[in-house]
Amino acid sequence: MMSPPAVSRLSRLLPSPVMSAAVAVFWMLLNNSIHPAHVLLGLCLGVALPLAARALCGRGDLPVARRSGGLRWRLRAARAAALLAGVVLVDVVKSNIEVAILILGPKSRLRSAFIEVPVSLDDPLAVATLAGIVTMTPGTLSAGISADMRMLTIHCLHAPDPAAVVAAIHSRYQRPLAEIFPCSTTQS
Repeated sequence: MMSPPAVSRLSRLLPSPVMSAAVAVFWMLLNNSIHPAHVLLGLCLGVALPLAARALCGRGDLPVARRSGGLRWRLRAARAAALLAGVVLVDVVKSNIEVAILILGPKSRLRSAFIEVPVSLDDPLAVATLAGIVTMTPGTLSAGISADMRMLTIHCLHAPDPAAVVAAIHSRYQRPLAEIFPCSTTQS
């Protein structure tokens, strides 16, 4: 059994062992090779990228698990990420069908609009993920973000009720993102 200082050193080097392993495996899958050079580079990336991600939270001196509640937080975040992935998948499929119907129908039915969506996330990675999810969903596009990252401008192909769009983005995407990203402390 490792002594507490050894565990502390290990958690500083590998703040997220699962993420480190996933990065290494994905690197080898992307290269379609298990050549020793690719394995070594994948392992180096697996160590470096989680360390860089941890530093983005503004407290690079503490492991993410200690700052954000440890295993309980990780399980909650993993559950929220899985649920968010499912919601996004369903929204992409539904939006594809809705956009196809709108495009094939009369153009006079379209009510396109630019909408300002208030952002309640503090983590820049969470805000970027939100903008990416909005862009990935057919019929919507992230058009800009304010300098203070508190307002996301989106374009909707069809938005007869802009308030409903804002409410949907908040409940379907922002709330789960606040659970996933440990630096996002402003939850509404």
